[in-house]
Amino acid sequence: MLKVLLVDDESWNRDIVRTFGLWDELGMEIAGEAEDGSEALRLAGELSPQIVITDMRMPGADGVKLMNQLHECYPEIKVIVVSGYDDFKYAQNAIRYGAVDYLLKPIDPGELNAVLRKCRKELEESSRAREPYALDIEVSFSLSSYKQLMRVHFNELNPEGVNAVLEGIEKELVQGDSGRPGMLRQAASEMLLLLKELMRSNALEEDVLKAEIPREVLMSGSSTAAYLKQLYGTSLEQLIGQRKFKNKLNLDEVRQYINAHFAEAVTLEGLARAFFVSKEYLSKVFKLEYGCNVTDYILQLRMEKAKEWLAEESIPIKTVAELAGYEDVGYFYRVFKKHYGVAPGEMRKQAAGLKMSNPKG
Repeated sequence: MLKVLLVDDESWNRDIVRTFGLWDELGMEIAGEAEDGSEALRLAGELSPQIVITDMRMPGADGVKLMNQLHECYPEIKVIVVSGYDDFKYAQNAIRYGAVDYLLKPIDPGELNAVLRKCRKELEESSRAREPYALDIEVSFSLSSYKQLMRVHFNELNPEGVNAVLEGIEKELVQGDSGRPGMLRQAASEMLLLLKELMRSNALEEDVLKAEIPREVLMSGSSTAAYLKQLYGTSLEQLIGQRKFKNKLNLDEVRQYINAHFAEAVTLEGLARAFFVSKEYLSKVFKLEYGCNVTDYILQLRMEKAKEWLAEESIPIKTVAELAGYEDVGYFYRVFKKHYGVAPGEMRKQAAGLKMSNPKG
């Protein structure tokens, strides 16, 4: 039951509000009444009402002072202003302190109950957004393919691809948000974590990321998706600006980029697009600088890392293949054997044998 506090220096005005409100139907109760702002503030501390209906002109602490204090001490309380004066200053103060509505006396029962319904809806949505949630494996699973695509499109500076990924997520959120309030928060959190990872790996400033997700963002699947689109769009623009307006290609940046993303679907075409040069030029200068072409460099990295991971017997070979960027474990076997002359399993046995012969090594 939602608690309501009535504040008016004239008791008959409080009687009218009490009579006109559809309290039971709205799931509300009058928890207390006050004749001025000071008493109302005291009762707000004692009764913890969710809604305060207040007059503006009262002796002592008036409605403006009360709203100021409520805004500062109890910002979650919904305030409805009821006044006999169509006064611009009062209305302006009501807006400033976040009043839900400004009703003129004599009170219209329909208007009063409409505003009370609005308060109830906002309070329910607010409570829903704060609800703790357990990690939903289904949400993580449905996002996993989107995340892989997002990494590729973001790193290749592909705004259309990034937008397409977020539109796909939006469709899933809109279809599934009605009965699973924690889903929106989890989806937003996971995609923001990915954005942070992408920004760090590209040396971008993280100023656009806030510590908390705004409450209104979690009101619907569409609002959550719009929030993500805005953040991803801003970050991608920042990255494009950083790369595009450099006068000279920095090959060390290209190499560092490959080192960080070798297990992903990195291609010469994608790299050239990401660094705003032609693939022919990139291929030529990369080979001059490092003595091998981009494809061989990526292969070398993958094989070296796979060899390291194979030395850890607790990691299944299938997982080693996936970590090195190979979804097809059979193809990984063939590439690995061609590169080292032995199969992954044999390499693992050799590593285990070396450990046994040299346990301190």
